[in-house]
Amino acid sequence: MDLTLSAEDRAFRDQARAWFSANVPSTELKTLEERRAWHRTMYEAGYVGMGWPKEYGGRGATPMQQAIAADEMARASAPAPINGLGVGFIGPTIIVHGTPQQKERYLKKILTAEEMWCQLYSEPNSGSDLASLRTRAEDKGDHFLVNGQKIWTSGGHIADWGILLARTDTSVPKHKGISCLLFNMRQPGVEVRPLKQITGSSEFNEVFMTNARAEKSDLIGRLGQGWEIAQTTLGFERGGNSMARVTRYASAFDRLVDAAKKLSRGGRPLLEDPVVRAKLGRVFAEMEVQRYAALRVLSALQKGDSPGAASSITKLSYSEFEKRYYELCLEILGPYGQITDGGLEETTLDVDSSSGVRSSWAYAFLWARAGTIYSGSSEIQKNVIGERVLGLPKEIRADRVKA
Repeated sequence: MDLTLSAEDRAFRDQARAWFSANVPSTELKTLEERRAWHRTMYEAGYVGMGWPKEYGGRGATPMQQAIAADEMARASAPAPINGLGVGFIGPTIIVHGTPQQKERYLKKILTAEEMWCQLYSEPNSGSDLASLRTRAEDKGDHFLVNGQKIWTSGGHIADWGILLARTDTSVPKHKGISCLLFNMRQPGVEVRPLKQITGSSEFNEVFMTNARAEKSDLIGRLGQGWEIAQTTLGFERGGNSMARVTRYASAFDRLVDAAKKLSRGGRPLLEDPVVRAKLGRVFAEMEVQRYAALRVLSALQKGDSPGAASSITKLSYSEFEKRYYELCLEILGPYGQITDGGLEETTLDVDSSSGVRSSWAYAFLWARAGTIYSGSSEIQKNVIGERVLGLPKEIRADRVKA
């Protein structure tokens, strides 16, 4: 694995570092319009949709350049672009499976955040077993009539459009009767209810669809091809931004060490406590494991290979590590790690990538639980790794085993 930067990549890194240093907002982005304005600033500079082909408004950047830009953005504590689902997963899915008319209609407005997007996949009782979904899209000739409920819809409360999985055929096996539609969230018959999370925020939502409409022209791929298309979307979701994530871990670690120098327990700085030092050493070692795993993914992408099912290994590894990481942070910080509303410099982290505002150790600890659920739970990732990477037999459910 040779990841030595070329002269061109070094020049690109220097350019990106200088741009973020000069342009990162000096104050928190507290409103949707402030975050949308920052997104457009990044887009105009060429740092949104970098991996998209040039003909669709992207930069056609190499995986290495994308990793460099993400790393520099994290290093500068820059807020993330606002339309993350649209730019990261949904737009690329439209590029792979969409018609020329769909690409013309939707892609540019995704990149500019003129239209916000969400993902309408999970349902009550159809999360890990997504193929059991019950939302129906009934063929009405020139359109589909949509009825059903979705849940855990990130950003649904601000979304203009969603990519929707719905059942269009009940007479075939469950995986084959699902279709994928582009769905207007701003129409009668669509109700969005934010869900209060343990973090105190409400990024997730319930979405209720009652006699809502999806146009035939917004069918992605063929009728009944929805499951295949969903795998494309989830593949984009599980594999991206590994190096940027490691950079944010490293930034948080630096702030943790700094806090351990400033905070005292028993009359001496926390950093002089041998138990604290041992814990810091352990988390640093685990962080290095994550860094090399991210480099392995980057190396494969740089060679033109796809991580494929192995992306489940990356996803399982970082989400479980993140949970252990912030548990350890709170152990070290003690009561200061419980503060959620600021008041001490030691209680704040860098800009949180999901909300665009400064975070707290307590918020990061609570949010880390989500990583073991979204994009496929840890249990599902283990099944994928066992079956598709290691070649093990399929899991046998206990309720199907005869005594």
